Amino acid sequence: MDTSERLRNEGREQLTRPTSSAELEEARVAVLGRSSPLTAALRELPSLAPEKRKAAGASLNRVRQELEAVYAERRDVLAGAELEVRLAADAVDVTLPGDPVAIGVPHLLTQTTREIEDIFIGLGYRVAEGPELDLDYYNFTALNTPEDHPARLSSDTFWVSDHVALRPQTSPVQVRAMEQQPPPIYIVCPGRCYRRDALDATHSPWFMQVEGLAVDRGLTLADLKGTLEHFARELFGGDRKIRLRSHFFPFTEPSVEIDVSCFLCEGAGCAVCKQIGWIELGGAGVVDPNVYSFVEGYDPEEISGFAFGWGIERIAMLKHGITHIRNLYDNDLRFNEQWAGSTLAGVGR
Repeated sequence: MDTSERLRNEGREQLTRPTSSAELEEARVAVLGRSSPLTAALRELPSLAPEKRKAAGASLNRVRQELEAVYAERRDVLAGAELEVRLAADAVDVTLPGDPVAIGVPHLLTQTTREIEDIFIGLGYRVAEGPELDLDYYNFTALNTPEDHPARLSSDTFWVSDHVALRPQTSPVQVRAMEQQPPPIYIVCPGRCYRRDALDATHSPWFMQVEGLAVDRGLTLADLKGTLEHFARELFGGDRKIRLRSHFFPFTEPSVEIDVSCFLCEGAGCAVCKQIGWIELGGAGVVDPNVYSFVEGYDPEEISGFAFGWGIERIAMLKHGITHIRNLYDNDLRFNEQWAGSTLAGVGR
């Protein structure tokens, strides 16, 4: 048996024996690779006598072509078989239900804000927004705040410069809204505010607040009370009552504090209402005529209005029994997921 015949037989045996693509690749390297006996025989051709070189070269090249064809055929067979195995293993039953997709939950403060907005939008109000970093003029001066008012002190407000501060309430949005349009105006202004408050169960240096403003002809304190009563009943339940207590705010005159009857104990007294049957909601009042002097086109002899405001965290904590404001800012998904599906579905709604 000459060299070509021996290499052909040995090569065919090695290439037909493997049962996987990985084994076949190893056999190809052994039979046709750079270090294989066939390649070594081809490299020795130049050393043969001229009369033997041509015949030996032709024979060895035929062996290489034949073995390459055997390899290709065996490669296709094994690849097809392995594909069938993978397809069987990866088969998907399209009739089975799919994997559940996690759906995000709006933060409780977002849900509460939307609920408040929804109530006032139903009354014809629009939502207005403004910058969190604002001028002293909008934060205090245009709100009829005296130069010596404690709120202007650096111990109460985060000042960035002599004339710029982080807003301590959303009231600046009301002035900006009045500058942009003539009366009548009905707006609610939700947003983030900042004050130098120590962190405790109910206070934080940053917090969410919503304020409202209505300016039109003939508006009185009675209209304010009716609006707030409607809001309390929509938010806390149809049996709610409100009461107004005299107070002072530079922005309004007269000014009042708003209380709502406790929705947990129905006035009997509990830990939430501190045993008095009423829960403090926020502040309100008739817009002080001096405020209109800062806005062109608002004549206090022809128009009147009212304003109100309260903390959104306070509303959320009261409605959902949250004992510490920190829980609203801990970024704990387990806390947030408790309120899935509670949007616009608060107490009494």
